[in-house]
Amino acid sequence: MRLYSALFGLSLIWGLSFVFIMYLTSSVGVWGTVFFRCIAGVIILLPFLWLKRNQVVRPIPWKSLVVIGVFNAGLPWGLISLSETQINSNAAAVLNALTPIFTGLIGFILFSKKLSKQQWLGIVTGFIGILVLTEFNIHWLSGQSFIGIGTMMLATLCYGFASQYTKKYLSNTSVLLLSTSSLIVGAIIGLLGMIFTNTVPTNMHFNFVIYLSIIGLGCLGSGIAYLLFYYLLTKGSPEFAATVTYIIPLTAMIWGYVLLDEPITKNLLLGLLIIFLGIYFSNRNSTKKLTPIKLLKRKA
Repeated sequence: MRLYSALFGLSLIWGLSFVFIMYLTSSVGVWGTVFFRCIAGVIILLPFLWLKRNQVVRPIPWKSLVVIGVFNAGLPWGLISLSETQINSNAAAVLNALTPIFTGLIGFILFSKKLSKQQWLGIVTGFIGILVLTEFNIHWLSGQSFIGIGTMMLATLCYGFASQYTKKYLSNTSVLLLSTSSLIVGAIIGLLGMIFTNTVPTNMHFNFVIYLSIIGLGCLGSGIAYLLFYYLLTKGSPEFAATVTYIIPLTAMIWGYVLLDEPITKNLLLGLLIIFLGIYFSNRNSTKKLTPIKLLKRKA
């Protein structure tokens, strides 16, 4: 019962993250959202890393950790925040589910990995799900309409690259070190993004919603949620923990409907089902080989 409660709680936190992004972006901007999210997560994880500092394997691969911080936190979280200025949070959550499909595609293009016919079928099926989600309006993926669905797809491509890069260069690195360093790099990128886009919030009036969004997105979504995930992983199994991937879009839809009054359309539900089918085909042969690193790439 505790495992299922933790699983449900984790899906609620990561599903709610898309709503928090919507709230926070409207108040502190795209890069401000990245900055405050990362800083809040660092506050939660850094003490745990300090307590386990003697368990960190040396030498520490700083360059690779920076790369992961860019492509697993700073850049994709900025793209997701930018996407949610144009699309609903529930649509963003559904598109986020493409991550495992794009992970396989990135592995084929950049890391010389072979894909089976079934995995190619999964990738094609995933793209069909995107078409259904966009109501077959291909122009939404180009020009001015690219911000939204297109930038959300770029974010999942970043996750896919980070997953493949981590497996190749950081498979023996502590996940706690990897997570904390990613948040630190992400915070730096968020700060630089605010400076270069001249969107540094100067006269911010923090209200309850902003504080709640920072706590929910950073402390919960990027901090406590990781601890819940590892509880599922150690007390349950990698396969059991992986099921959270399939629940997040559903909880995000519910949160978006309840808190933001976002509609749950037929195209959204059908697109989600087709994307799930694509994920099934893409991962059918590798389900038993999932690692904690791979699973972390599938959350919001």
